[in-house]
Amino acid sequence: MYIEQLYTSCLSEAAYYIESNGEAAIIDPLRDIEKYIQMAADRKAKIKYIFETHFHADFVSGHIDLANKTGATIVFGPNAKTNFEKYSAVDQEELSLGNVKIKVLHTPGHTLESTCYLLQDEDGNPNALFTGDTLFVGDVGRPDLFSGNLTKEELAGYLYESLEKLKQLPDYVKVYPAHGPGSSCGKNLGPNTHSTIGDEKATNYAMQTQDKEAFIEAVTEGLNTPPAYFPINARINKEGYESLDFIKQNGLKELSIAEFKTLVQDGAIILDTRPAVVFTEGFIPDSISIGLEGRFAEWVGALLPFQQKIVLVTEEGKEEETVVRMARVGFSQIVGFLKGSYEHWKNAGEKIDMIIDIEPDELKMDMNYDPKMIIVDVRKELEFDNGHVTSALNIPLQSMTNLTMISNFEDHDNIYIHCAGGYRSVIASSLLKRQGIHNLRNVLGGYEKIKIVPDMPLVAAKEVLN
Repeated sequence: MYIEQLYTSCLSEAAYYIESNGEAAIIDPLRDIEKYIQMAADRKAKIKYIFETHFHADFVSGHIDLANKTGATIVFGPNAKTNFEKYSAVDQEELSLGNVKIKVLHTPGHTLESTCYLLQDEDGNPNALFTGDTLFVGDVGRPDLFSGNLTKEELAGYLYESLEKLKQLPDYVKVYPAHGPGSSCGKNLGPNTHSTIGDEKATNYAMQTQDKEAFIEAVTEGLNTPPAYFPINARINKEGYESLDFIKQNGLKELSIAEFKTLVQDGAIILDTRPAVVFTEGFIPDSISIGLEGRFAEWVGALLPFQQKIVLVTEEGKEEETVVRMARVGFSQIVGFLKGSYEHWKNAGEKIDMIIDIEPDELKMDMNYDPKMIIVDVRKELEFDNGHVTSALNIPLQSMTNLTMISNFEDHDNIYIHCAGGYRSVIASSLLKRQGIHNLRNVLGGYEKIKIVPDMPLVAAKEVLN
Protein backbone atom coordinates (compact mmCIF):
# COMPACT_ATOMS: atom_id res chain seq x y z
CA MET A 1 0.00 0.00 0.00
CA TYR A 2 1.27 3.43 -0.98
CA ILE A 3 -0.10 6.90 -0.19
CA GLU A 4 1.20 10.25 -1.42
CA GLN A 5 -0.18 13.70 -0.71
CA LEU A 6 0.12 16.08 -3.69
CA TYR A 7 -0.10 19.57 -2.21
CA THR A 8 -0.52 22.79 -4.19
CA SER A 9 0.40 25.73 -1.96
CA CYS A 10 -1.10 28.56 -4.02
CA LEU A 11 -4.55 26.97 -3.65
CA SER A 12 -3.90 25.32 -0.27
CA GLU A 13 -5.22 22.16 -1.95
CA ALA A 14 -4.29 18.53 -1.37
CA ALA A 15 -4.95 15.72 -3.81
CA TYR A 16 -3.98 12.13 -3.01
CA TYR A 17 -2.53 9.14 -4.83
CA ILE A 18 -3.29 5.72 -3.32
CA GLU A 19 -1.97 2.46 -4.72
CA SER A 20 -2.14 -1.24 -3.93
CA ASN A 21 -1.01 -4.19 -6.02
CA GLY A 22 -0.94 -2.31 -9.32
CA GLU A 23 -4.24 -0.44 -8.86
CA ALA A 24 -4.36 3.26 -8.05
CA ALA A 25 -6.96 5.80 -6.94
CA ILE A 26 -6.82 9.57 -7.06
CA ILE A 27 -8.71 11.65 -4.52
CA ASP A 28 -9.80 15.22 -5.38
CA PRO A 29 -7.51 15.77 -8.42
CA LEU A 30 -6.67 19.23 -9.70
CA ARG A 31 -7.59 20.29 -13.24
CA ASP A 32 -4.14 19.54 -14.64
CA ILE A 33 -4.04 15.77 -14.51
CA GLU A 34 -0.78 14.82 -16.23
CA LYS A 35 1.07 14.38 -12.92
CA TYR A 36 -1.38 11.70 -11.79
CA ILE A 37 -1.16 9.83 -15.07
CA GLN A 38 2.64 10.03 -15.02
CA MET A 39 2.85 8.89 -11.41
CA ALA A 40 0.76 5.82 -12.17
CA ALA A 41 2.83 5.07 -15.27
CA ASP A 42 6.11 5.42 -13.35
CA ARG A 43 4.83 3.04 -10.70
CA LYS A 44 3.38 0.64 -13.31
CA ALA A 45 -0.12 1.01 -11.90
CA LYS A 46 -3.53 1.55 -13.49
CA ILE A 47 -5.82 4.27 -12.16
CA LYS A 48 -9.05 2.48 -11.22
CA TYR A 49 -10.98 5.11 -9.25
CA ILE A 50 -11.27 8.89 -8.97
CA PHE A 51 -12.82 9.71 -5.60
CA GLU A 52 -14.51 13.08 -5.13
CA THR A 53 -15.22 14.14 -1.56
CA HIS A 54 -17.79 16.77 -2.64
CA PHE A 55 -18.48 19.44 -5.26
CA HIS A 56 -15.49 21.68 -4.68
CA ALA A 57 -16.16 25.41 -4.64
CA ASP A 58 -12.61 26.75 -4.57
CA PHE A 59 -11.21 24.90 -7.60
CA VAL A 60 -12.32 22.91 -10.62
CA SER A 61 -11.49 19.25 -10.24
CA GLY A 62 -9.78 17.19 -12.91
CA HIS A 63 -12.16 14.28 -12.42
CA ILE A 64 -13.79 14.38 -15.86
CA ASP A 65 -10.59 14.79 -17.90
CA LEU A 66 -8.85 12.12 -15.82
CA ALA A 67 -11.70 9.67 -16.32
CA ASN A 68 -11.77 10.33 -20.07
CA LYS A 69 -8.01 9.73 -20.40
CA THR A 70 -7.68 6.69 -18.14
CA GLY A 71 -11.06 4.97 -18.13
CA ALA A 72 -11.18 5.26 -14.35
CA THR A 73 -14.52 5.43 -12.55
CA ILE A 74 -15.53 8.71 -10.89
CA VAL A 75 -16.95 8.02 -7.42
CA PHE A 76 -19.13 10.39 -5.41
CA GLY A 77 -20.96 9.72 -2.18
CA PRO A 78 -24.73 9.92 -1.61
CA ASN A 79 -26.79 12.94 -2.74
CA ALA A 80 -24.39 13.90 -5.55
CA LYS A 81 -26.35 14.52 -8.74
CA THR A 82 -24.18 15.23 -11.79
CA ASN A 83 -24.50 15.82 -15.54
CA PHE A 84 -21.78 13.28 -16.32
CA GLU A 85 -21.30 9.56 -15.75
CA LYS A 86 -20.20 8.57 -12.25
CA TYR A 87 -20.68 5.88 -9.64
CA SER A 88 -22.87 6.85 -6.67
CA ALA A 89 -21.57 5.05 -3.60
CA VAL A 90 -23.70 4.46 -0.52
CA ASP A 91 -22.75 5.01 3.09
CA GLN A 92 -20.58 2.20 4.53
CA GLU A 93 -19.97 0.67 1.09
CA GLU A 94 -16.49 -0.80 0.56
CA LEU A 95 -14.64 -0.61 -2.76
CA SER A 96 -11.63 -2.82 -3.47
CA LEU A 97 -8.32 -1.37 -4.63
CA GLY A 98 -5.68 -4.04 -5.09
CA ASN A 99 -5.26 -5.69 -1.69
CA VAL A 100 -6.92 -2.90 0.30
CA LYS A 101 -10.41 -1.50 0.61
CA ILE A 102 -11.81 2.02 0.71
CA LYS A 103 -14.88 2.49 2.86
CA VAL A 104 -17.39 5.23 2.06
CA LEU A 105 -18.46 7.41 5.00
CA HIS A 106 -21.19 9.90 4.13
CA THR A 107 -20.47 13.03 6.20
CA PRO A 108 -22.84 15.86 5.21
CA GLY A 109 -22.41 19.29 6.72
CA HIS A 110 -19.92 21.23 4.66
CA THR A 111 -22.20 20.26 1.77
CA LEU A 112 -24.97 17.68 1.60
CA GLU A 113 -22.98 15.28 -0.58
CA SER A 114 -19.73 15.58 1.44
CA THR A 115 -18.15 12.17 1.90
CA CYS A 116 -15.00 10.88 3.60
CA TYR A 117 -13.10 7.82 2.41
CA LEU A 118 -11.55 5.42 4.93
CA LEU A 119 -8.57 3.43 3.67
CA GLN A 120 -8.35 -0.02 5.23
CA ASP A 121 -5.06 -1.91 5.00
CA GLU A 122 -4.44 -5.45 3.77
CA ASP A 123 -5.62 -6.85 7.12
CA GLY A 124 -8.82 -4.81 7.11
CA ASN A 125 -7.63 -2.33 9.74
CA PRO A 126 -8.47 1.39 9.35
CA ASN A 127 -5.35 3.25 8.26
CA ALA A 128 -6.12 6.69 6.82
CA LEU A 129 -9.15 8.92 6.42
CA PHE A 130 -9.46 11.27 3.45
CA THR A 131 -11.76 13.92 4.84
CA GLY A 132 -12.23 16.40 1.99
CA ASP A 133 -13.64 19.58 3.56
CA THR A 134 -15.45 17.81 6.39
CA LEU A 135 -12.48 17.84 8.79
CA PHE A 136 -9.34 19.95 8.51
CA VAL A 137 -6.33 20.22 10.78
CA GLY A 138 -7.65 22.43 13.58
CA ASP A 139 -10.89 23.31 11.82
CA VAL A 140 -13.89 22.02 9.88
CA GLY A 141 -15.44 22.96 6.55
CA ARG A 142 -17.66 26.02 6.61
CA PRO A 143 -21.36 25.12 6.51
CA ASP A 144 -22.55 28.03 4.40
CA LEU A 145 -21.65 26.96 0.86
CA PHE A 146 -24.39 26.28 -1.62
CA SER A 147 -26.36 23.27 -0.41
CA GLY A 148 -29.87 23.94 -1.59
CA ASN A 149 -32.14 25.93 0.66
CA LEU A 150 -30.62 24.82 3.95
CA THR A 151 -29.35 27.44 6.38
CA LYS A 152 -25.81 27.35 7.69
CA GLU A 153 -27.23 26.36 11.07
CA GLU A 154 -29.04 23.38 9.56
CA LEU A 155 -25.90 22.27 7.74
CA ALA A 156 -23.85 22.73 10.90
CA GLY A 157 -26.29 20.37 12.60
CA TYR A 158 -25.54 17.74 9.96
CA LEU A 159 -21.82 18.41 10.41
CA TYR A 160 -22.10 17.78 14.15
CA GLU A 161 -23.53 14.32 13.50
CA SER A 162 -20.88 13.61 10.86
CA LEU A 163 -18.05 14.45 13.25
CA GLU A 164 -19.62 12.22 15.90
CA LYS A 165 -19.28 9.41 13.35
CA LEU A 166 -15.59 10.23 12.75
CA LYS A 167 -14.85 10.36 16.48
CA GLN A 168 -15.59 6.62 16.66
CA LEU A 169 -12.52 5.82 14.55
CA PRO A 170 -9.29 4.77 16.31
CA ASP A 171 -7.07 7.65 17.42
CA TYR A 172 -4.16 6.39 15.32
CA VAL A 173 -6.02 6.80 12.01
CA LYS A 174 -4.28 9.40 9.86
CA VAL A 175 -6.34 12.40 8.72
CA TYR A 176 -5.71 13.67 5.20
CA PRO A 177 -7.87 16.76 4.42
CA ALA A 178 -8.42 18.47 1.08
CA HIS A 179 -6.97 21.79 2.26
CA GLY A 180 -4.28 23.34 4.42
CA PRO A 181 -3.59 26.80 5.87
CA GLY A 182 -4.85 29.75 3.86
CA SER A 183 -7.91 28.05 2.40
CA SER A 184 -11.20 29.94 2.42
CA CYS A 185 -13.12 26.68 2.87
CA GLY A 186 -12.69 26.95 6.63
CA LYS A 187 -12.34 29.77 9.16
CA ASN A 188 -8.81 29.23 10.46
CA LEU A 189 -7.04 26.06 9.35
CA GLY A 190 -3.99 24.89 11.28
CA PRO A 191 -0.44 25.04 9.93
CA ASN A 192 -0.14 21.36 8.97
CA THR A 193 -1.61 19.44 6.05
CA HIS A 194 -2.22 16.12 7.84
CA SER A 195 -3.00 14.89 11.33
CA THR A 196 -4.61 11.98 13.21
CA ILE A 197 -8.06 11.41 14.64
CA GLY A 198 -6.56 11.47 18.14
CA ASP A 199 -4.77 14.78 17.62
CA GLU A 200 -7.91 16.40 16.20
CA LYS A 201 -10.03 15.12 19.10
CA ALA A 202 -7.50 16.67 21.46
CA THR A 203 -6.89 20.03 19.74
CA ASN A 204 -9.59 20.84 17.16
CA TYR A 205 -12.27 23.08 18.68
CA ALA A 206 -14.95 21.45 16.56
CA MET A 207 -14.04 17.95 17.77
CA GLN A 208 -14.19 18.84 21.46
CA THR A 209 -16.97 17.36 23.54
CA GLN A 210 -19.89 19.80 23.48
CA ASP A 211 -23.59 19.77 22.89
CA LYS A 212 -25.05 20.25 19.44
CA GLU A 213 -26.29 23.80 20.01
CA ALA A 214 -22.87 24.96 21.22
CA PHE A 215 -21.24 23.29 18.23
CA ILE A 216 -23.56 25.01 15.77
CA GLU A 217 -22.82 28.38 17.33
CA ALA A 218 -19.07 27.77 17.29
CA VAL A 219 -18.81 26.77 13.63
CA THR A 220 -21.20 29.40 12.26
CA GLU A 221 -19.84 32.48 14.02
CA GLY A 222 -17.20 34.65 12.36
CA LEU A 223 -17.75 33.38 8.81
CA ASN A 224 -16.62 35.88 6.19
CA THR A 225 -18.45 36.19 2.87
CA PRO A 226 -17.13 33.40 0.61
CA PRO A 227 -15.25 34.41 -2.56
CA ALA A 228 -17.51 35.28 -5.48
CA TYR A 229 -16.21 32.46 -7.68
CA PHE A 230 -17.13 29.66 -5.24
CA PRO A 231 -20.66 29.00 -6.56
CA ILE A 232 -19.37 29.12 -10.13
CA ASN A 233 -16.72 26.46 -9.46
CA ALA A 234 -19.19 24.28 -7.56
CA ARG A 235 -21.56 24.41 -10.53
CA ILE A 236 -18.78 23.55 -13.00
CA ASN A 237 -17.74 20.55 -10.89
CA LYS A 238 -21.34 19.34 -10.85
CA GLU A 239 -22.30 20.00 -14.46
CA GLY A 240 -19.02 19.37 -16.30
CA TYR A 241 -16.60 21.42 -18.39
CA GLU A 242 -14.54 21.70 -21.54
CA SER A 243 -11.28 19.75 -21.52
CA LEU A 244 -8.13 21.46 -20.35
CA ASP A 245 -6.52 20.58 -23.69
CA PHE A 246 -9.19 22.65 -25.46
CA ILE A 247 -8.69 25.59 -23.09
CA LYS A 248 -4.91 25.51 -23.64
CA GLN A 249 -5.40 25.35 -27.39
CA ASN A 250 -7.28 28.65 -27.32
CA GLY A 251 -5.38 30.34 -24.52
CA LEU A 252 -1.91 29.67 -25.92
CA LYS A 253 -2.40 31.49 -29.20
CA GLU A 254 0.38 33.97 -29.96
CA LEU A 255 -1.04 37.42 -30.62
CA SER A 256 0.61 40.17 -32.60
CA ILE A 257 0.30 43.70 -31.24
CA ALA A 258 -2.40 44.42 -33.82
CA GLU A 259 -4.38 41.29 -32.91
CA PHE A 260 -3.95 42.05 -29.20
CA LYS A 261 -5.23 45.62 -29.62
CA THR A 262 -8.23 44.48 -31.64
CA LEU A 263 -9.29 42.04 -28.94
CA VAL A 264 -8.92 44.72 -26.25
CA GLN A 265 -10.94 47.18 -28.30
CA ASP A 266 -13.64 44.52 -28.56
CA GLY A 267 -13.81 44.26 -24.76
CA ALA A 268 -11.15 41.76 -23.73
CA ILE A 269 -9.52 42.28 -20.32
CA ILE A 270 -5.73 42.55 -20.17
CA LEU A 271 -4.33 40.34 -17.39
CA ASP A 272 -0.63 40.88 -16.63
CA THR A 273 0.84 38.01 -14.62
CA ARG A 274 4.41 39.28 -14.34
CA PRO A 275 5.77 39.81 -10.80
CA ALA A 276 4.33 42.83 -8.98
CA VAL A 277 7.73 44.53 -8.68
CA VAL A 278 8.16 44.26 -12.46
CA PHE A 279 4.64 45.39 -13.29
CA THR A 280 4.95 48.72 -11.48
CA GLU A 281 7.97 49.66 -13.59
CA GLY A 282 5.90 49.60 -16.78
CA PHE A 283 2.79 47.99 -18.22
CA ILE A 284 0.21 48.23 -20.98
CA PRO A 285 -2.46 50.80 -20.03
CA ASP A 286 -5.63 49.32 -18.47
CA SER A 287 -3.87 46.08 -17.52
CA ILE A 288 -4.85 44.29 -14.33
CA SER A 289 -1.88 42.97 -12.38
CA ILE A 290 -2.20 39.58 -10.69
CA GLY A 291 1.28 38.12 -10.42
CA LEU A 292 1.95 34.40 -10.59
CA GLU A 293 4.14 34.67 -7.49
CA GLY A 294 1.20 35.09 -5.11
CA ARG A 295 -2.12 33.29 -4.56
CA PHE A 296 -2.74 33.89 -8.23
CA ALA A 297 -5.69 31.65 -9.05
CA GLU A 298 -7.67 32.74 -6.00
CA TRP A 299 -7.35 36.43 -6.87
CA VAL A 300 -8.18 35.79 -10.52
CA GLY A 301 -11.34 34.00 -9.41
CA ALA A 302 -12.24 36.66 -6.88
CA LEU A 303 -11.71 39.72 -9.09
CA LEU A 304 -12.20 38.88 -12.76
CA PRO A 305 -15.49 38.16 -14.59
CA PHE A 306 -15.99 34.66 -15.94
CA GLN A 307 -17.81 35.63 -19.15
CA GLN A 308 -15.48 38.31 -20.54
CA LYS A 309 -12.61 37.42 -22.86
CA ILE A 310 -9.10 37.70 -21.40
CA VAL A 311 -5.77 38.35 -23.12
CA LEU A 312 -2.52 37.70 -21.30
CA VAL A 313 0.76 39.48 -20.78
CA THR A 314 3.19 37.10 -19.06
CA GLU A 315 6.87 36.57 -18.55
CA GLU A 316 8.06 34.68 -21.61
CA GLY A 317 7.80 30.96 -20.95
CA LYS A 318 5.05 31.41 -18.33
CA GLU A 319 2.11 31.36 -20.73
CA GLU A 320 1.06 27.74 -20.19
CA GLU A 321 1.44 27.96 -16.41
CA THR A 322 -0.84 31.00 -16.45
CA VAL A 323 -3.55 29.30 -18.51
CA VAL A 324 -3.46 26.12 -16.42
CA ARG A 325 -3.65 27.96 -13.11
CA MET A 326 -6.59 30.01 -14.37
CA ALA A 327 -8.34 26.87 -15.57
CA ARG A 328 -8.01 25.45 -12.06
CA VAL A 329 -10.58 28.01 -10.92
CA GLY A 330 -12.85 27.71 -13.93
CA PHE A 331 -11.56 30.24 -16.47
CA SER A 332 -11.95 29.04 -20.04
CA GLN A 333 -12.32 32.31 -21.97
CA ILE A 334 -8.61 33.09 -22.42
CA VAL A 335 -8.08 33.96 -26.09
CA GLY A 336 -4.30 34.37 -26.38
CA PHE A 337 -1.15 36.05 -25.11
CA LEU A 338 0.93 38.94 -26.38
CA LYS A 339 3.89 37.59 -28.33
CA GLY A 340 7.13 39.01 -26.95
CA SER A 341 5.35 40.19 -23.80
CA TYR A 342 5.54 43.77 -22.50
CA GLU A 343 9.03 44.39 -23.88
CA HIS A 344 7.79 43.84 -27.41
CA TRP A 345 4.96 46.32 -26.79
CA LYS A 346 7.32 48.90 -25.31
CA ASN A 347 9.95 48.52 -28.04
CA ALA A 348 7.26 49.02 -30.66
CA GLY A 349 6.64 52.50 -29.28
CA GLU A 350 3.15 51.75 -27.96
CA LYS A 351 1.74 53.70 -25.01
CA ILE A 352 2.78 52.49 -21.56
CA ASP A 353 1.84 53.24 -17.97
CA MET A 354 3.57 52.79 -14.60
CA ILE A 355 2.95 52.92 -10.85
CA ILE A 356 5.16 54.94 -8.53
CA ASP A 357 6.73 52.83 -5.78
CA ILE A 358 7.82 54.42 -2.52
CA GLU A 359 9.53 53.13 0.58
CA PRO A 360 7.66 53.23 3.92
CA ASP A 361 9.89 55.99 5.28
CA GLU A 362 8.79 58.15 2.35
CA LEU A 363 5.19 57.51 3.41
CA LYS A 364 6.05 58.76 6.89
CA MET A 365 7.78 61.83 5.46
CA ASP A 366 4.85 62.67 3.17
CA MET A 367 2.41 62.34 6.07
CA ASN A 368 4.19 65.27 7.73
CA TYR A 369 3.58 67.55 4.75
CA ASP A 370 0.22 66.45 3.38
CA PRO A 371 -2.46 65.94 6.04
CA LYS A 372 -5.10 65.39 3.32
CA MET A 373 -3.37 62.39 1.78
CA ILE A 374 -5.49 59.22 1.56
CA ILE A 375 -3.86 56.03 2.84
CA VAL A 376 -5.66 52.94 1.53
CA ASP A 377 -4.99 49.64 3.34
CA VAL A 378 -6.21 46.74 1.18
CA ARG A 379 -5.60 43.99 3.73
CA LYS A 380 -8.44 41.93 5.17
CA GLU A 381 -10.48 43.45 7.98
CA LEU A 382 -8.94 41.13 10.59
CA GLU A 383 -5.44 42.11 9.49
CA PHE A 384 -6.42 45.78 9.69
CA ASP A 385 -7.88 45.31 13.17
CA ASN A 386 -4.61 43.74 14.33
CA GLY A 387 -2.82 47.05 13.69
CA HIS A 388 -2.80 49.76 11.03
CA VAL A 389 -1.57 53.20 10.10
CA THR A 390 -3.44 55.99 11.86
CA SER A 391 -6.14 57.49 9.58
CA ALA A 392 -5.80 54.67 7.03
CA LEU A 393 -8.92 53.70 5.07
CA ASN A 394 -9.51 49.94 4.99
CA ILE A 395 -10.77 48.73 1.58
CA PRO A 396 -10.03 44.98 1.45
CA LEU A 397 -8.91 43.87 -1.99
CA GLN A 398 -11.57 41.17 -2.13
CA SER A 399 -14.23 43.88 -1.92
CA MET A 400 -12.98 45.54 -5.11
CA THR A 401 -14.79 43.13 -7.41
CA ASN A 402 -17.13 45.75 -8.79
CA LEU A 403 -14.95 48.78 -8.00
CA THR A 404 -17.94 50.60 -6.54
CA MET A 405 -15.90 51.80 -3.59
CA ILE A 406 -13.76 54.17 -5.65
CA SER A 407 -16.67 56.38 -6.62
CA ASN A 408 -15.64 58.86 -3.94
CA PHE A 409 -12.05 59.06 -5.18
CA GLU A 410 -10.94 61.81 -7.53
CA ASP A 411 -7.83 61.78 -9.69
CA HIS A 412 -6.44 64.78 -7.82
CA ASP A 413 -6.59 62.85 -4.52
CA ASN A 414 -3.16 61.94 -3.21
CA ILE A 415 -3.56 58.17 -2.68
CA TYR A 416 -1.06 55.83 -1.00
CA ILE A 417 -1.83 52.10 -1.19
CA HIS A 418 -0.39 49.26 0.85
CA CYS A 419 -1.15 45.69 1.91
CA ALA A 420 0.86 43.31 4.11
CA GLY A 421 3.84 42.68 1.87
CA GLY A 422 3.35 44.39 -1.50
CA TYR A 423 1.48 41.89 -3.67
CA ARG A 424 -2.16 42.85 -3.11
CA SER A 425 -1.43 46.58 -3.19
CA VAL A 426 -0.18 46.33 -6.78
CA ILE A 427 -3.34 44.47 -7.80
CA ALA A 428 -5.41 47.21 -6.17
CA SER A 429 -3.34 49.95 -7.78
CA SER A 430 -3.86 48.43 -11.22
CA LEU A 431 -7.61 48.26 -10.63
CA LEU A 432 -7.72 51.92 -9.62
CA LYS A 433 -5.55 52.92 -12.58
CA ARG A 434 -7.96 51.10 -14.87
CA GLN A 435 -10.76 53.26 -13.45
CA GLY A 436 -8.91 56.49 -14.19
CA ILE A 437 -7.37 57.07 -10.74
CA HIS A 438 -3.70 57.77 -11.51
CA ASN A 439 -2.40 59.92 -8.65
CA LEU A 440 -1.38 57.02 -6.47
CA ARG A 441 1.70 55.48 -4.90
CA ASN A 442 2.39 51.88 -3.97
CA VAL A 443 4.15 51.40 -0.62
CA LEU A 444 6.85 48.76 -1.01
CA GLY A 445 6.97 46.00 1.57
CA GLY A 446 3.51 46.83 2.90
CA TYR A 447 2.58 46.95 6.55
CA GLU A 448 5.34 44.56 7.54
CA LYS A 449 7.86 47.28 6.68
CA ILE A 450 5.63 50.23 7.57
CA LYS A 451 5.25 49.14 11.20
CA ILE A 452 9.01 49.21 11.85
CA VAL A 453 9.54 52.79 10.62
CA PRO A 454 10.50 54.93 13.65
CA ASP A 455 7.71 57.22 14.90
CA MET A 456 5.21 55.95 12.33
CA PRO A 457 1.75 56.80 13.71
CA LEU A 458 0.05 53.43 14.21
CA VAL A 459 -3.09 52.10 15.83
CA ALA A 460 -2.18 48.94 17.72
CA ALA A 461 -4.45 45.92 18.00
CA LYS A 462 -5.24 46.56 21.68
CA GLU A 463 -6.31 50.13 20.84
CA VAL A 464 -8.66 48.80 18.17
CA LEU A 465 -10.25 46.43 20.66
CA ASN A 466 -10.70 49.19 23.22
